[in-house]
Amino acid sequence: METGLADLSHIDEHGRARMVDVGDKPVTARRAKASGRLTCTRETLELVRAGKAPKGSVIATAELAGVMAAKRTAELIPLCHPLALSKIEVSVTPDDELPGFAVDAMVRTEGRTGVEMEALTAVSAACLTLFDMLKAVDKTMSIDALRVTAKEGGRSGAWHRE
Repeated sequence: METGLADLSHIDEHGRARMVDVGDKPVTARRAKASGRLTCTRETLELVRAGKAPKGSVIATAELAGVMAAKRTAELIPLCHPLALSKIEVSVTPDDELPGFAVDAMVRTEGRTGVEMEALTAVSAACLTLFDMLKAVDKTMSIDALRVTAKEGGRSGAWHRE
């Protein structure tokens, strides 16, 4: 599927970046979910579970970082609209299967544009915080599978990843 410049909402007819005008769109309830994961060694996972990570409460700090980042998405991502967010939930869950941590975020607002970027930013910041807090004990960690898992509201309605 070929996309022309006219099809890209953040590009004007001259190829320059622009912020999309959402002023004429109706205000609707909007919600987005995103997920990602940080893989690490089993020893690192057990260190966190035992509460013995050198930098302290790893999971609580990562969850807080995710909430804080979602609130500042418009400052971090060019052309994102600043939004009044009504709810942000970030959860970091130890996962033996990885081994590592599953990270999930849900963001809500009443607005003219969606909150997918805020949910993705929350997950990204939480994963980066996990990495930062554990890098002294595990050089093998990786962050991956960052994705939007659901969105609701707006003209396109509801969408959920299979």
